[in-house]
Amino acid sequence: MPRTLRDAKLDTRAARLRLKMRREPYWRAISEGLAIGYRKGAKGGTWIAKHYSPETGRRYSALGTSDDVVDADGTHILSFSQAQEAGRKWLRGLARQDAGEIETGPYGVCNALDDHVADYKRRGGKAVARLEWAINAHIRHELGDIPVCRLTRRRIETWHAKIADTPSRLRTKKGNEPRYRDAATTPEGLRRRRSTANRLLTILKAALNLAHHNRRTEATDAWNAVKPFREVDAPKVHYLTDEEARRLVNACSEDFRPLVIGALLTGARYGELAAMTAGDFNLDTGSVFVSRSKGGKPRHIHLTGEGRTFFASRAAGKASSALLFPRGDGGTWSTAHQFRPIREACKAATITSAIGFHVLRHTYASRLAMRGVPMAVIAVQLGHSDTRMTERHYAHLAPSYVADTVRAAFGTLNIVPPANVVPIAGAG
Repeated sequence: MPRTLRDAKLDTRAARLRLKMRREPYWRAISEGLAIGYRKGAKGGTWIAKHYSPETGRRYSALGTSDDVVDADGTHILSFSQAQEAGRKWLRGLARQDAGEIETGPYGVCNALDDHVADYKRRGGKAVARLEWAINAHIRHELGDIPVCRLTRRRIETWHAKIADTPSRLRTKKGNEPRYRDAATTPEGLRRRRSTANRLLTILKAALNLAHHNRRTEATDAWNAVKPFREVDAPKVHYLTDEEARRLVNACSEDFRPLVIGALLTGARYGELAAMTAGDFNLDTGSVFVSRSKGGKPRHIHLTGEGRTFFASRAAGKASSALLFPRGDGGTWSTAHQFRPIREACKAATITSAIGFHVLRHTYASRLAMRGVPMAVIAVQLGHSDTRMTERHYAHLAPSYVADTVRAAFGTLNIVPPANVVPIAGAG
């Protein structure tokens, strides 16, 4: 870390008070080509940085107000030592600018968000549309115009709290004014809004951390200091009973019904099912292949006898490249096509708490868990990279899962002497 230099004229308020007011700053060189200046005015002083090189000539930057009257805060009001650090930071930015590594204009939060989306696409992210929607709906219009270097902890915390206090948005047609649900008043409703705020904070932090990694900004304190809401991401898995699942299937439209059956028999996601072709089904192994998954890893889903019969009927007579679950017009189901059919089917099936398509995946996994299937097996079927997510959502549904895990892992200490008393089952 560079050494902070001393100067008898500029170190303290008392020393600066004795200086005469003048237009030309009082300069103190702190490194080769870099000097910090103090300009004394009628209402206080300001700090200025100056850099000179034969290639670029003299360049100046206003660093902030001096702490002549108000105590330094390290951001807008600076002591002499803080002014030196701010000057060095400015000089490092000049060096990157001269090397063509950063833009000459201010790098805003909107630029950081754009770079984050581009990087997500480059790395093969599967939910680009969802990421862009979240950014445009909740982050860009609130924080996008702020230069990253001016972003403060308080500003981020205010935005984060506002998201939690704002009702969730309803789907609206493109170009229309956004509509909102009623404000959340129940504990579960408040938890969900805070959970949403935390997910958006994660997106913002990822964008800003990428900006720091790419040397677009120096400090990271503003966003690293912002903490998410606690204890709001506890999973509350919603799943259908067997009777509800049957009613839902019967209530679906003719072309949507196979998609729902496929989800209930495999736990596959909507997009995975929509992309499946006849060639993905293997009759010999009784499995179906998911080539494009959310996590980017392909997997084989092993089917029950019922599932094998169902997929065999869907694949019969089709070319290997033909869709297993086409729409009524032969086209592919897109993301927007799922909402109305599932909503109408829930209404017709008298499922009072309307579900989204993803609940069918939860229904599949929950049914396995409640029948004692090991978490590792469920994780493989769902395409989870390990059992952590599976256990988080479904372990509480598994009979004796916790008890069996504890007993298998803890072993025996051999500290209890053998007993002659044999307990009688059912004795109180």
